[in-house]
Amino acid sequence: MLRNTQEEMKRYAIGATDGEIGHVNDLYFDDQNWVVRFLVVDTGTWLLSRKVLISPYCVDKADWKHKRLPVRTTRQQVRDSPDVDTQNPLSRQHQKRYADYYAHPYYWSGDGFWGDGLYMPVTPPLEGPARRPPEPVQEYPVEPDEQGDSHLRSCSALVGCHMHATDGDAGRISNMLVDETSWAIRYLVIDTSNWWAGQQVLIPPQWVTQVNWATSTARINLSCQTIKSSPRYESSDQLNGMQEAMLHRHYGRLNDKERRKAPANQRR
Repeated sequence: MLRNTQEEMKRYAIGATDGEIGHVNDLYFDDQNWVVRFLVVDTGTWLLSRKVLISPYCVDKADWKHKRLPVRTTRQQVRDSPDVDTQNPLSRQHQKRYADYYAHPYYWSGDGFWGDGLYMPVTPPLEGPARRPPEPVQEYPVEPDEQGDSHLRSCSALVGCHMHATDGDAGRISNMLVDETSWAIRYLVIDTSNWWAGQQVLIPPQWVTQVNWATSTARINLSCQTIKSSPRYESSDQLNGMQEAMLHRHYGRLNDKERRKAPANQRR
C-alpha cells in the first residue's frame, strides 16, 4: 500500500523496544533511486528536541492505524547514535558512521533499491536489547566529493517545487506517495489548483528530468495538456492496480513491472 508523506507519515510516533523515541519530523530520500533513506525524528523533551536519524532498516511492522512506527532499537542506542545536523547536507561519511553503528548494510552498494539486489530493507533480527553496545564510531577519510551527499534530499524541500512541463508551468508538488514495503517514492502528487480548477494528478518521480533545488523547480518531458488530462487523483486508499495501469497508459509509459522486464534502452 502507498502512504503519503505530508499528511500521513509526518508526525508519526516512533517507538523503540523499551519506550517512545519521538515523532517523524521529516524524511530524507535520494533523488537517483527515489527511495526514502532516513526518517528524521524529533525526540522532544526526552533528548532536548535533538534530531536523530532512523533508517527503514530499523522499522518493524508499522501500526498504520495508530500512526506508530515500532523500531528495532533501544532508547539508549538512539541516545548514543552519531549526531546529525539536519540544517546541513548529510555526508556519505556520516551515513557510513550511522550504518556501521547500527550494523546496517550500505544501501548504495550493488543493484536494487537497498543494494545487493534487495528491493526492501532487510536486516537480521535483534539479538538482545541492542544490536551492539555503544562504542566510538569509526573515522573515515573524507573524499572531496563526500562533504555532502548531493543526492540525499529532504522531502520537505521537494514539497512546493513547481513542475515545469515542456510548454509551461504545470503545477506544484504537494505530496509524495511511498510504498510501505520498499520505502520507494512511487508517485509525486501534483497540485494544479492554480491552473485547472483544483485537480491533483500523479507523476512517477523517475520521469522527472531535472530538479533545481536553488529555484525549487522540477522539469518533466510532458506537455501541460497531457498532465491536465491525466486521471484525477483522490486518495492513496483508492489507488489500485487497475488505476495505476490506466495512469501509465494515459502517459504512454511503462509501469514498474513492465520497465524491469524491458530492455535497458526501452525503459522510460
